[in-house]
Amino acid sequence: MLMNEDLERLRGIADYQFGHGAGRCLFPDSIRIEYSKNTDRPRHVFIDDVMIANYRPTDALFTITIAGAMRLNELPGFTGYVVVVDDVLEFIEQGKNLFAKHVLEAGPGVRPDDEVIVRDTKGRVTAVGKAILTSEEMSRFKTGLAVNVRRGRERHR
Repeated sequence: MLMNEDLERLRGIADYQFGHGAGRCLFPDSIRIEYSKNTDRPRHVFIDDVMIANYRPTDALFTITIAGAMRLNELPGFTGYVVVVDDVLEFIEQGKNLFAKHVLEAGPGVRPDDEVIVRDTKGRVTAVGKAILTSEEMSRFKTGLAVNVRRGRERHR
């Protein structure tokens, strides 16, 4: 049974990690939380049996799925994104890593280890992953890994 206390705590973590309003955007009242059998702490969050996010107990933050990224992408003012050139879109959608030379733009304030959404030039979610560079470095560097892609849109289908 989902407790309001857990829901509010998860929303608070999402607001901290992704920005104000992300908690309600990502976790409406209709979510289902799957708890760890060993620790009885939240592990996975679902909406209508679709996984939205995973809770990492090691750092008390979330990793998001493509479905979760689509919800966050609709949040006005969301800045945890990276825009990729269209030439490599096919590879990113397959879950391949994103290199700095293929980054058109990165949301202000993106830092290494941040959970980010990779978007195409039309603003659609392409992949999710972990930032390796800051937003300034992604825009400036011509070599090196920018985002360690966890899951591409194609693998989500």
